[in-house]
Amino acid sequence: MGPVEPAILVAALLLDLALGDPRWLPHPVVLIGRLINTLDLLLNRITSHKRMAGILLLAVTAGVAGTTTWLLIRAGHGLHPLVGFLVSAVISCTCLAARSLHSESALVADALTAGNISEARRYLSHIVGRDTAALDETEIWRALVETVAENTTDGIIAPLFWLTLTGPVGGMVYKAVSTLDSMVGYRNERYLQFGWASARMDDLLNFIPARLTALLMVLAALLAGLSPAGALSIARRDRLKHPSPNSGHPEAAAAGALGVRLGGSASYNGILSWKEYIGNPLVSLDERSYTGMLRLMYMTTLLMAAACIAGAFALGGSLVSHL
Repeated sequence: MGPVEPAILVAALLLDLALGDPRWLPHPVVLIGRLINTLDLLLNRITSHKRMAGILLLAVTAGVAGTTTWLLIRAGHGLHPLVGFLVSAVISCTCLAARSLHSESALVADALTAGNISEARRYLSHIVGRDTAALDETEIWRALVETVAENTTDGIIAPLFWLTLTGPVGGMVYKAVSTLDSMVGYRNERYLQFGWASARMDDLLNFIPARLTALLMVLAALLAGLSPAGALSIARRDRLKHPSPNSGHPEAAAAGALGVRLGGSASYNGILSWKEYIGNPLVSLDERSYTGMLRLMYMTTLLMAAACIAGAFALGGSLVSHL
């Protein structure tokens, strides 16, 4: 693993913005998810030591993801340098989720603006972990803003960060850890111990990117026609109010930039949960809040992309020499 070539980073960004995640293209996350499901059943069958089984799950999944990526890139370069470049660019593209985050959240927003709240709830259930069946319109807009803000870190800034420093291999390892966290990183009876290692590793890998996202959102707010002063003020005040050590940073910056209040009650698998409020309710959570969040996401992505491309040039990233 080593710094990514700037041209690969540019190609990956353009491919993600242009194509997103085409359904006809097998996505690595789907394959990683299948591996996790298989290992979940196997490891829990052969050992009763849940935490040790979870550590093995993390090691095997990340190892398989990284090794497979390395082999594919090497095989591509063995055929022709251009093939190796294309393989690296496509793999790097699958680590990013700007276009898919926009398109998946837009399904919810479009249904809601059309007055079809049941359809909006159904689409929302595909992208959030909370129960959606009883959410009202304001709660749906809040969930949309929260998930786009949080996933700006998980799906864009963190992958760009690790791609820049460690190339496609490291980027895919990050994606594997993120997928593990989304599948087994729950604090319930089944996964509290088994998912412990995956959840802690995800926290570690997102520690710098989450804080970087908040800083970038302050600058991006100005470009997006929002409030940079609000983003900075609320990020400083409310960033530690979220139960996650990382999610509160982008959510607080976004809430301040938009002038909305996030947090409050939510139900997960029928169990009511309460999160401290983040931000001030200066304006209502509605379609304008969501579209403002999208502008903020894209401006934050643009700033991070510029910084990463400049960083890749400065690091002298060469895919061939570092693999």
